[in-house]
Amino acid sequence: MKVQVKLFAFFREGRFIKDDKELPDGITAGQVVDDLNIKREEVGVLMLNSRHCKFETVLQEGDIYAIFPVIGGG
Repeated sequence: MKVQVKLFAFFREGRFIKDDKELPDGITAGQVVDDLNIKREEVGVLMLNSRHCKFETVLQEGDIYAIFPVIGGG
């Protein structure tokens, strides 16, 4: 199935900004994070079709999935 994956901030470094990926049926949001070698503790927000989702959320054909890092500052 095809899913558009978007990365933000430093997650883009050495990867991509936006990529249409061919993924296996039943893959979860967390598995995509793992496959991209992104540490889960560095993830701040996961968005699926412009709505918050969890690592356990199963992706579907045609989804748009965005991964944002934790933002620090002060």
